[in-house]
Amino acid sequence: MRRAEEGRRKRTAIGNATRAEDVRRFVAEADRCAPLQAAVHNAGGDEPAPFLKVSEESFARHWREHALGAYQLAQAAIPVFLKHGGGSLFFTGASGSLRGNANFAPFASAKAAMRNLAQSIAREYGPQNIHVGHVIVDGGIEGDRLLSRVPQLMEQRGPDGLLHPDAIAEAYWDLHHQQRSAWTLELDLRPWSENF
Repeated sequence: MRRAEEGRRKRTAIGNATRAEDVRRFVAEADRCAPLQAAVHNAGGDEPAPFLKVSEESFARHWREHALGAYQLAQAAIPVFLKHGGGSLFFTGASGSLRGNANFAPFASAKAAMRNLAQSIAREYGPQNIHVGHVIVDGGIEGDRLLSRVPQLMEQRGPDGLLHPDAIAEAYWDLHHQQRSAWTLELDLRPWSENF
């Protein structure tokens, strides 16, 4: 990927992204390495189930991962961005951010809440040079998580029928580097062959 070739280093921090103290630690550690310029909330877990079989625990877990986790990152990152005079705060959504499909009530409601959180934060902090974006990743991602469960999927979908992780990363990179006279609040990413 281009960023690695430019001499960027990666660091890993382990913790629970729904716990305020862990998220504040993630942000502080990143800011110590170099002034924090961008933060991305990227929770993707879901557990499809018929609505009447959804437990309260499952419903609450989706909300903690997607809505509360997004809130925790925004709470931790925005003060750092304000201190540095700006930055980018992006939230990874899904088609569930826009519509609730059958068997996806917990996921869709949590992703929709995260989308509205992003809109509210963008309206409040955009004028303070913080670019807030919501990225709808709509389709299967060509990676171990999906392909270990459905190994034949790449062959079924054909060339470029799944989202490539490097292409997704490039879209976030481009979003981060947009000129502020034309900031994007919402961006849809999907394979060319995906129904939507």
